Amino acid sequence: MEKERKRNLMKLTDDIYAYEWKNFFENNCNSFYIGGSVQALIDPGLKAHLPGLLEQMEKDGIKREDIRYIINTHSHPDHYEASEFFSGSDVKIALSAAEMDFMTKGQGAYLYELFGLEAPKVQVNLVLNDGEIKLGEETFRLVHTPGHSPGSVSLYWPAKKALFSGDVIFSQNVGRTDFPGGDSNLLKESIRSLSTLGAEYLLAGHLGIVKGGRNVARNFEFVIERIFSYL
Repeated sequence: MEKERKRNLMKLTDDIYAYEWKNFFENNCNSFYIGGSVQALIDPGLKAHLPGLLEQMEKDGIKREDIRYIINTHSHPDHYEASEFFSGSDVKIALSAAEMDFMTKGQGAYLYELFGLEAPKVQVNLVLNDGEIKLGEETFRLVHTPGHSPGSVSLYWPAKKALFSGDVIFSQNVGRTDFPGGDSNLLKESIRSLSTLGAEYLLAGHLGIVKGGRNVARNFEFVIERIFSYL
């Protein structure tokens, strides 16, 4: 199967493009692009699959040169490794302060060794913290959502009611907590925090997209009622 066919392309709204990873035999994350004045790529994924992603984005009229921000929800290889490709350019590469510490002082780099990879050399030049962040002409809310990793962040766009949750919560599932730095209790707290935002789009790092405010709310309810007891 060709790499460009391993993703499902979708223009979700006028400014949000979703590139869902559909290959069940190779691991990688869903990637998202916010256009307009923002021009941000969220979670570029593994380096091996970046050329295919960029090729698909170009088919949607998005050039490599258009990307102004790389927003990383966390530092796990299947989300973060390809950030190295943009290092040293004019692109702003974002990661939370806690996740930077996890990579340099904690066990973040060790996780790459577990998967037979070298930790990427990424020049993070935009540090993400809780609170509002301005990207282009749009205002977003960053929420520190630890549990899957110590410095995981979720990005919420109030104007579109779109929640980019990384590996915190998926459609009827959650991110695993048995990797280094995982914490089930923190993950539960993070999910409860996100459930109060009133999102109408749940754009997660894996599995499918959840659309519609009621469907998103029901997904939170399902996870809290059916999944939490297993964490």
